[in-house]
Amino acid sequence: MNDTMIGVDLAKNVFQLHGASMSGQVRFRKKLSRQNFSKFMAEHPPALVVMEACGSAHYWAHEMVRLGHEVKLIAAQYVRPFVKRQKNDATDAEAIVIAAQRPEMRFVEPKSADQQSRAILFRARERLVHQRTELVNALRACLYEYGHVVPQGRNHFKRIEEILDGLNSDLPALMLEECRDLLKQIAEKTARIDERTAKIKALSAEADTARRLQTIPGVGPLTALAIEAFAHRSIASSGRCRCWPEPAWHLN
Repeated sequence: MNDTMIGVDLAKNVFQLHGASMSGQVRFRKKLSRQNFSKFMAEHPPALVVMEACGSAHYWAHEMVRLGHEVKLIAAQYVRPFVKRQKNDATDAEAIVIAAQRPEMRFVEPKSADQQSRAILFRARERLVHQRTELVNALRACLYEYGHVVPQGRNHFKRIEEILDGLNSDLPALMLEECRDLLKQIAEKTARIDERTAKIKALSAEADTARRLQTIPGVGPLTALAIEAFAHRSIASSGRCRCWPEPAWHLN
């Protein structure tokens, strides 16, 4: 490992690099296309590469390690205070280096490819849960327009079906058609949520970490795999290890 730290401001097509010595002396500033970035880093001697833990950061962390570099990821909120001038890609790359040189800085451990896949699965399930909630609220609002008050929660679906199927229903035909279509969409979302829930439970049974977590009272397969997928190890300068969750996730 040579005495160089490279801060990288990631983007889709153009990356900004800020190279400095470990003592902070600036060695280079570069703006490179995606292809030239890969080529430059492949030719550069082993260095400490630092990036914000944002979209594609875990992919590039794997690529940099493959090319012989050491990688550290920093949460974006820890970089922001070190932007000294007007915010742009160049100052962001410099701020990443300055932040990484702080002795008290906490770093995010890069996810493995399996962790990334499991995190995407959880987000897909979460998105479907939100979409189903929107549909349920839309259905309740439609019925409320005609004076039918239905409490929150899917447990009251039987009450909705009784309103729609009642022989003396006061709802117009067009309204009934729309409400039944909403019920159909909700059923479709529920089936897709159940499919992903079953997949998560199966993965939880296969993963060693998730299986061990399930030995803790109150920790089920969904929670165990969520911890395995989202928790990162943050190592402070004292050498103490702590777990810091990356994004929020929901298990309802």
